Amino acid sequence: MKIIDYSLIIKEAWENFDASKSIAKIEDISAKVSTNHVFRVTFDDEDIIIAKLSYFGKYEHFKEDHRLIHALTNNLLFPFENVLAKSLVKNNKVYTYRYQEGLTDAWVVFYNPIRVMEKLPRRLEEGHIIKLGREIAKFHKACAKVKNVLPKSSKTLVSDIEHLLEILDTEDGQYEHRMHVDYLRSQCETFLQNIELLDYKTFESIPVFVDWNIGNFSVTDKLELFSRWDYDWFRMSSRVLDFYFFSRVVSDIGDRTVFSYVVGPLMEDRFILFLKEYHKVFPLTRNEVLFMKEAYRFFILNYVIKHGRYFFHEIYATKLQREAYEKYLPSIEEEFNADKIIKELQL
Repeated sequence: MKIIDYSLIIKEAWENFDASKSIAKIEDISAKVSTNHVFRVTFDDEDIIIAKLSYFGKYEHFKEDHRLIHALTNNLLFPFENVLAKSLVKNNKVYTYRYQEGLTDAWVVFYNPIRVMEKLPRRLEEGHIIKLGREIAKFHKACAKVKNVLPKSSKTLVSDIEHLLEILDTEDGQYEHRMHVDYLRSQCETFLQNIELLDYKTFESIPVFVDWNIGNFSVTDKLELFSRWDYDWFRMSSRVLDFYFFSRVVSDIGDRTVFSYVVGPLMEDRFILFLKEYHKVFPLTRNEVLFMKEAYRFFILNYVIKHGRYFFHEIYATKLQREAYEKYLPSIEEEFNADKIIKELQL
């Protein structure tokens, strides 16, 4: 993609929202890991908002996701009523702006700034893990309670994997994945067969954010969930999709500056401790534990393989996709042992 003038797009998006209010300054506050961009927008009157600009995926999904998140934000009850950032609304709808010029297709959403309290330490102590397990269970439970009042979502795990299979049949897909096309097809088929055996369609579908990096949320001094931002991978699906990233948060190695997506954290005793505490508040089923393996497989296939070159910056995408072929996918059958977790949870 050619060099894009992000400030110009944000200014145009804002003028379409409220031309009576002038922008004084636009600052890029992105994490610099993905192709999505986040900006702090300061106005002449010193008011501040946050602008999110994306060209990853489809505009229709971007718009749909933010409509869902907005409904979730307004329906979550105490103590989670202020955990999520609120999108700006125009004519009673979440405002999104689509910028199209030549090959450029980008879209923007505006948020009120969200307050941030404490960040968890880079390596958690046992007490942190126990509290986090209980707190996330409470948050998932709160999300589950409001699922019936949220708009419908068009994205499903099956449709995403079927889309990857379609890509693998194209000239571009075969060029990008070269020698791995047949292997990826077999991984997709394994996923689809296994979730059918687990009767995945009967799993409760709730709002999940998938990417729970330690830098994406803050907690109170009592380790209660205080705020959550970064909604790039939001979807309606099984709560199990959130667990892989929590296994990384509680992992013995702690937060990493050079990251990878190995399956190992799912088998650590520290993650099982997290699950035990979670299970006390919002019990898991045996099939959900068995599904953890497929949720991990889906994450690698969908976010690393299918979207990696579009979401991650090139240096990360190349590294992660290479590791997916060499380590992540081959290790699923070798390293993940659901029986260990089922035994510890007494399911």
